[in-house]
Amino acid sequence: MGGRLARVFRTFNVESRARREISKEKPRPAPRHPTARLDELADRPGIQEEICRKDDRLLALLKDVYVESMDPPVQVKDGGGEHLPCKQEEKRLTKLGHLGGLDVKKVAKGKISIVEALTLLNNHKLHPQIWTAEKIAVEYSLELKDVNSLLEFFIPFTVQEFPKETKKAIKPT
Repeated sequence: MGGRLARVFRTFNVESRARREISKEKPRPAPRHPTARLDELADRPGIQEEICRKDDRLLALLKDVYVESMDPPVQVKDGGGEHLPCKQEEKRLTKLGHLGGLDVKKVAKGKISIVEALTLLNNHKLHPQIWTAEKIAVEYSLELKDVNSLLEFFIPFTVQEFPKETKKAIKPT
């Protein structure tokens, strides 16, 4: 009930209220802050000459300035035999897939591309005696524990077809 009553008051005399709002005098914008304008500077030729003129006295003083800087010698902290990581990672060429130009060409050692992962999983699935975890680790420069985890937890897709007698036929209604 309250919604209907509110809607009646809201829609009552809408056109006259709109005309009244439109006919009101528009507010005057606030005055702008006076600023130094570039076009005012262009009208004064004395200022342009002052800007373009070279001051020989200042130029001579500038030529006499010579800065000599000596940095203190850099001290290298010895990490106690720790080796800093190599900025350049060792990379290996990938076993190229069927995509040719779109395939990844180089991969960091200890990592494999998606095409290689699918290939090695499929090879292991088809020929587990030939493609053992040790052979895959050597072939793709991976650690043995990573390869074992990969073979255990990632299984490539398999397509299974069910015999026709187990399928349930949908009866038309």
